[in-house]
Amino acid sequence: MVKTIALKGSKKLLNAWAFYDWANSVYSLVISSAVFPIFYGALFRVAGIEKVSVFGGEIARAPLISYTTSAAFVCIAVVTPLVSGVADYLGNKKIFLKFFCYLGAVSCIGLYWFSLEHIYLGLACYFFGLVGFWVSFAINNSYLPDIAYPEQQDAVSAKGFSLGYIGSVILLVFNLAMVMKPEVFGITDAGGEAAEIKAMKYSFVTVGIWWVVFSQYTFAHLPQGNKRKGERKNVVLNGFKELQGVWKELGNQIQLKRYLGAFFVYSMAVQTIMLIATYFGEEEIDWGTDNERTTGLIVSILVIQVVAILGATVTAKASERFGNIKTLIVVNVFWVLLCIYAYFVITPTDFYIAAGLVGLVMGGIQALSRSTYSKFLPDTTDTTSFFSFYDVSEKIGIVIGTLMYGLIAQLTGSMRSSTIFLGLFFLVGAYLLTRVPKQPTQM
Repeated sequence: MVKTIALKGSKKLLNAWAFYDWANSVYSLVISSAVFPIFYGALFRVAGIEKVSVFGGEIARAPLISYTTSAAFVCIAVVTPLVSGVADYLGNKKIFLKFFCYLGAVSCIGLYWFSLEHIYLGLACYFFGLVGFWVSFAINNSYLPDIAYPEQQDAVSAKGFSLGYIGSVILLVFNLAMVMKPEVFGITDAGGEAAEIKAMKYSFVTVGIWWVVFSQYTFAHLPQGNKRKGERKNVVLNGFKELQGVWKELGNQIQLKRYLGAFFVYSMAVQTIMLIATYFGEEEIDWGTDNERTTGLIVSILVIQVVAILGATVTAKASERFGNIKTLIVVNVFWVLLCIYAYFVITPTDFYIAAGLVGLVMGGIQALSRSTYSKFLPDTTDTTSFFSFYDVSEKIGIVIGTLMYGLIAQLTGSMRSSTIFLGLFFLVGAYLLTRVPKQPTQM
């Protein structure tokens, strides 16, 4: 039986592409933001220690996970353009999408064996989970012009975001039920391990299974990729050559260059907060009991998710009235105040307020940053290469942000000092935004 290939712009193909968000978004919510940070902190509390021997020295739990995150994003920043270049030339994009999807999913399942006794195995699973998620996410995003016409892209992109939000919240609520009422699911204390900890481990397995199972619908309908015509030279390094070309062209686009510089600075702080916020809440807030800590942190993540949708809408309306740059300046200043507030957060109520405020500007600054960048692109440029440059810039910013955050936490012995440091990034970002010309300027 001959398989029918879905045509570009068809409902079947658009749905299949958007559905990958449903499949992989559970990683970003359950692993990156919610359950794993709680589990990670619980391991140290149960063991009664704050530091662990790793890589030839003693290191506290907060800097350790921050440094591992930085290392993962170094890998991501290198691998993404490498894969992009090879896939563009060979036309086998879907093979890479599958590989990194399965790498991430298997790594999530591997987190079941995360322990302080096997810290290297655990950190490796965490590392490759990040790599699998972010690289597969970038590859799936690159499919958008292949599967949808320009007039369809905004709608299908929004649909993917909505599906990802709904799917990840469904699984997170299920995992929360497992953690809070493990006995209902037949999970009991065993081998000296608390039922709640065991339930968290099972949640990692559910993420991996969910990711693999639901991605099959996407894989069944996405095309292999477009094979580039002509002679293929420097296949491996092509992605980096494209980035080099964008860098040279930026020298002639003052508005775009200055905006990208501002984005690079404040994006360091935004992405670092997204990755580290739950670790901060787990370690620095006086929750009371372990159950209250678990419930409070997951509820806080849900608050951020829900409020982020409202924040993105409000920010979009503000940009229509006042302009993108002015709105981004105000949002950055708001982040400065929020970072100062975070330094003094102690009680659960304080943290819930902070979570709501983070959600209000988290979704807005991300959505507006990307759309502003798109508006500033020259009319006749290769937008794929420019957005690849944008993504790599963002990942390099994450490396610097998480590395500095971990270093400050290690030197001061507290994650609170790092919040002030992040506030400085937003302050500098706001200043740099004031230097962006109102009209496109060329040299």
